[in-house]
Amino acid sequence: MTDKATIATPLCDHLREAKQWNPNWDPFYELDPAWTERFMDMGLSPMRSGVLDAKTIEFIAIAVDASCTHMYGPGVRRHIRKALELGATKEEITAVLQCVSVLGIHTMSLSAPILLEEFAAHERSTPNTHQR
Repeated sequence: MTDKATIATPLCDHLREAKQWNPNWDPFYELDPAWTERFMDMGLSPMRSGVLDAKTIEFIAIAVDASCTHMYGPGVRRHIRKALELGATKEEITAVLQCVSVLGIHTMSLSAPILLEEFAAHERSTPNTHQR
């Protein structure tokens, strides 16, 4: 096993210095700093490639952090601030939040038809003991 003290983690170090480090990453960094460095490199690669402009990257980061599967408030705040610094308008950021809000509708899209089917099956199998 490699001594953790000898493992270079420049990207993780940079994220800490730039106050972009999520403290939730500490446990897996502690367990395997080399893996964490590679993970961060892979995750940040699209942002560092230059293919997308900085404001678009911030919009995507807002969407990811605000999504119902992530809900990471500090990240939402940090990326909204950065987007505003890059010239984003309140309306653009609102549109991003509105787009990502539809993720939650899948709960109803999946469950409402099941509820209707199960309720109908329940009614068919239950003797009618009272009028509606």
